[in-house]
Amino acid sequence: MIALGDWVFGRLDAVRAWRELADARVNYSVDEVRRPAWNIDLHRTALPEERPGPPEPGGPWEQACRLVRDYEFSPPEIVRALYDPAAPLLGRDMLLEARFHGMHFYCGVRVTEVVDATRDGDERVWGWAYETLEGHLERGKVMYEVVKRQKTGEVLFVVSCHSQGAPTLDPITSLGWRLFGRRTQLRFYRRCGQRLRLFVEATLRGEHPPPGPSSARPAP
Repeated sequence: MIALGDWVFGRLDAVRAWRELADARVNYSVDEVRRPAWNIDLHRTALPEERPGPPEPGGPWEQACRLVRDYEFSPPEIVRALYDPAAPLLGRDMLLEARFHGMHFYCGVRVTEVVDATRDGDERVWGWAYETLEGHLERGKVMYEVVKRQKTGEVLFVVSCHSQGAPTLDPITSLGWRLFGRRTQLRFYRRCGQRLRLFVEATLRGEHPPPGPSSARPAP
C-alpha cells in the first residue's frame, strides 16, 4: 500500500494509488469534531447574479454546478485530482495531489454526501462533500455548494469544512503542516472561489475556458 500522505519528489504510480483507495476508510469520526482542536471554516464567494426565481437554464447557477461537479474550481497550482468521471458522484474516490514548494503530497478522499435541495423555501442548493481517508495529511470533511437565493437572485459558492492535521503524521511532516498547512489551506479556499467566478463569467460571455489540470482522470 502506498503511503498516500508521504511527500515525494519523483514520480508516483498515481492510478495504482487511486485504485487502492477502494480499501481505505474515512480516518475520523464526526463525534471528534469540536473547537479548538479542529478548524471549522465557512467561505462564501459571490457569483454572477440571476433574476429572482428558480435557476435560469444555462445561467450562472447551472454553469457553476457543472464546474463544481467536475472539480474544475480547484486551483491546479495547489491541488489536482485523479478520479473516474464515469463513477457515480456519491461514493467516488479521488486521489488529491497537493503541491507545495516542489513537494507533492498524495491524499485520498471519498465523496460521502450529495446535496440537491431547496432550503427554507428559498435557497436552491446543489453540491457535494468529500471526507478524508486513511493516509491523508488531514482529517475532516469539505462541502462545496452552489446556492441561489431565489428571492433576490444572488448566486453563491459556499465552502464549509471541518479539519485538523492527522495525528499519524511523522515529526517532519507534522512540523511542516503546523508552519505552512493552515496558511495553504485558507489560500486554497480563496483561490477556489476566485477560479470558479472567473470560469462562470467566461462561460456567460460565450468563452470556453479549457479544463484545468486539476481534473486529470484515470481510465476506469
